[in-house]
Amino acid sequence: MEKNNINEKDYSKMSEVDIAYRILADLGETMYYKTLITEVINKKKKSVQSMAVAISEIYTMINMDGRFQYRGDKGEGHWGLTEWTPPEVKRSRSSSHTVSIGEDGTEIRSSKKRKSDKQQEE
Repeated sequence: MEKNNINEKDYSKMSEVDIAYRILADLGETMYYKTLITEVINKKKKSVQSMAVAISEIYTMINMDGRFQYRGDKGEGHWGLTEWTPPEVKRSRSSSHTVSIGEDGTEIRSSKKRKSDKQQEE
């Protein structure tokens, strides 16, 4: 199924979080959560007795799904996709340093003592 070739019947068969994922993937940028959820409801053609309850339910699903990431870069309440954020270089178990990549592409190193190191010092 191609991303721009989804018809209304396909949306009715998809879960709300999958629709939200598709909306963000097609848009390619973050979206205010209420706008995103309203679009999900419209595409799903979901009948809603209480908009507040529907927003709460879908927001909770998005919040619990690892594909989504809260993004404050465009203001409060914006959500984007986790895949848009470059992965951090994770520290190994034997290392006491964490290396991550900054927004400008430079390495950011920080040293962090492991719990076992702190216990040995005491």
